[in-house]
Amino acid sequence: MKRSPFALAFGVYGMLSLYWGTQSEARWQKPHKHPKAGAEETRKTKGTTPMFAVLKTGGKQYKVAKDDKLTIERIHAEPGEAVQFNDVLMLGGDKVTVGAPMVDGAAVQAEVLDQIRGPKLIHYVKRRRKHSSQRTKGHRQYLTTIKITEILEKGADKSGVKAAIGTGSVSAAALGASAAASFAKPSPKAAPKKAKPAAKKEAAPKKEAAPKAEKKAPAKKAAPKKEEAKAADTGKPANLLDKPKGEKDDLKLISGVGPKLEDTLNTQGVFHFWQIAEWKKADIAMMDDLLSFKGRIERDDWIKQAKALAKG
Repeated sequence: MKRSPFALAFGVYGMLSLYWGTQSEARWQKPHKHPKAGAEETRKTKGTTPMFAVLKTGGKQYKVAKDDKLTIERIHAEPGEAVQFNDVLMLGGDKVTVGAPMVDGAAVQAEVLDQIRGPKLIHYVKRRRKHSSQRTKGHRQYLTTIKITEILEKGADKSGVKAAIGTGSVSAAALGASAAASFAKPSPKAAPKKAKPAAKKEAAPKKEAAPKAEKKAPAKKAAPKKEEAKAADTGKPANLLDKPKGEKDDLKLISGVGPKLEDTLNTQGVFHFWQIAEWKKADIAMMDDLLSFKGRIERDDWIKQAKALAKG
């Protein structure tokens, strides 16, 4: 008895579906084997969060983790040099630590990869009708490329890595206040009363009979003390100068000092890093009053930066 082609095709389809069904059942009935290598490590690392930090530099905040590469505002460092960012606002990971405003003892260490310049920005100004004027300016920002090497939760002050120093910006209100700093009246102090008798006591030996050559010598030694007495009368630091000794230093390398603030410091008699490095607490208080920047010198740590820059 002959069968139709349709019946043969239907029979073949039935046999194939039966075969596929048995194979799928056998496959799902096999026990599931977990990988032997790495199974235990996977269970241990499950749920852990990689450590990260939020640092502040150049007036901006960056969230970074180890081995991250990023581009920031220019800092004073050479390619290949290791630097440390001490302004850490937050530490994250399995345990979160938020600073107030900074996390004490925390820091982020990085390696300087390159000093570059950003893309050219075109500033185009075209006036409206009846003026027929236009102006085009170009600008390329100075930038630094770094790679994060380590995040320290504590012990940043004992690491021995150079602190990252950049060119900070000063607000417009602060710049306006610094313009009137030269006319500010210094606060009175009791120190001048003790300084005046000291000059008289040393000037007393002039009355004694002595050769002319010996009289001239004490006069030269008394000159610096008179300058110190004048500095004490005005309430300013004793190491201020009328003019720089040789070539003046670029004070803008100190974080927080801009062009306008540098001119104000030069007007007050500050031209070199060693002058700022020698300031004491009383001198810092006086310069805060003169510059109208309460707490800026200690907050930006000018003394530490000046000592590092003075060493070169």
